[in-house]
Amino acid sequence: MTPSRGLESDAGSEQAAGTRDILAGIGVPAEDLPVRERVSRAHIAALAGDAPHLRIEGLVAGYGRMEILHDLDLQLGTAQSLCLIGPNGAGKSTVLNAIYGFADIRRGSIVVDGRDITRQPASAKLKEAGIAYVPQDPSVFPDLTVEQNLRLGGYLMQGKGEAKVAVERIFDQYPGIAERRREPARVLSGGERRLLEIARALMLDPQLLLMDEPSIGLEPRYVDMVFHMLDDLQHREGKSILMVEQNARKGLMFADLGYVLVAGQVVIAATGDELLHDRSIGRLFLGE
Repeated sequence: MTPSRGLESDAGSEQAAGTRDILAGIGVPAEDLPVRERVSRAHIAALAGDAPHLRIEGLVAGYGRMEILHDLDLQLGTAQSLCLIGPNGAGKSTVLNAIYGFADIRRGSIVVDGRDITRQPASAKLKEAGIAYVPQDPSVFPDLTVEQNLRLGGYLMQGKGEAKVAVERIFDQYPGIAERRREPARVLSGGERRLLEIARALMLDPQLLLMDEPSIGLEPRYVDMVFHMLDDLQHREGKSILMVEQNARKGLMFADLGYVLVAGQVVIAATGDELLHDRSIGRLFLGE
């Protein structure tokens, strides 16, 4: 199956040639390259549906003088999930960092629920725009208890009472975490720590979750538990999820949509299922 990529025939030849060169550099024969031109904004909008929860247009961003993202477009519908895949250095994590305020934005816009948040600080994006970010690097404090780690997720709340209510809500929702509430986080396994990190991100009840490599370094059973948790958040609680996932097959099996990023640009946008069944994607990213 070949996914509908929504390519623009008038895209710049220089950009398309640069993308092909990078893909060829990671070992894909020229005739099998899955991209020829730029993905259209109309196609991206059609995948997300009416009134997208998250809309990024023309984003140019990076770190200091280094430009990583080049005129990037992305849209995600309410209660929809999107997985970003691509080679190392493609800019996948930078997309999440730009949304949350950890990258330098030079041009473009980021809109959440009709509200422009492009220049807002991370604290406002968490408290006012309902965005939570779970980074790939370990962020649990090992010498604090499970409950104390959870409370850190409510640092923007007013008063201890509000945080206490949120903690109990999380414990009611995840009994396995509640059972360990008084134990120091250092006794948790890597998988249990990842579940705790996701739970902590829910303290302010965000509607958009940014997940950077949620399965990295985890045993298979914990990978399944993490994705079950995310599936529940999306389909039972109606949260939108944008993730970067090194296990591309698992990420595309989970996500409604999949984008392929190369050199800071979206080169393919399709449903997750379409990308799973595309032979060129399989050779590039799924080990087929």
